[in-house]
Amino acid sequence: MPNPTRWVTETGPEHSQWYIDRFRRLAAEGADLTGEARLVDALVTPGSRILDAGSGTGRVGAALAARGHTVVGVDADPALVEAAQADHPGPRWLVGDLAELDLPARGETEPFDAAVLVGNVLTFVAPGTEREVLRRIAAHLRPDGVLAVGFGTGRGYPLPDFDGDAVAAGLRLEQRFATWDLRPWRDDADFAVTLLRRPAD
Repeated sequence: MPNPTRWVTETGPEHSQWYIDRFRRLAAEGADLTGEARLVDALVTPGSRILDAGSGTGRVGAALAARGHTVVGVDADPALVEAAQADHPGPRWLVGDLAELDLPARGETEPFDAAVLVGNVLTFVAPGTEREVLRRIAAHLRPDGVLAVGFGTGRGYPLPDFDGDAVAAGLRLEQRFATWDLRPWRDDADFAVTLLRRPAD
């Protein structure tokens, strides 16, 4: 990966293990870790193909798989992908940079009905690659496929920039909320959940 992600450049070498341990602990404590998956599940038909882009430890993709969907997860951090494979067998978990995403080259030739970008993924990709990440994900969606994106509004990626990148990537903005449980959007919200769609025509 020629351009290191912010996940690499802005965190220490121990961060990945801390992240893995954190979500394993939250799961053991019974925390609700599937809110994003519930929303995505409501957007698609049963048995859909879903791309978990920036899949991390696999919590969202695993929850979608448990609901009967076929899930492929991709993350740039090999440690997180290894944890996903260990903790959540079933989905296909792959190491890869989203700015270079080419799943047909890795045997995933069918388009996806939906994709999800959770956990501030877009604010952790390599600087300047956000538009290309969105373009690559859009190219993996079927016409009329949906992309759900969530990230903090104070993390250095202004929403107007995101909206412009999404349009340039061939996506149409449909809805925006302040939380994954669909609280209404407001301009001072500290988090944005955006539903984008690849046009059918």
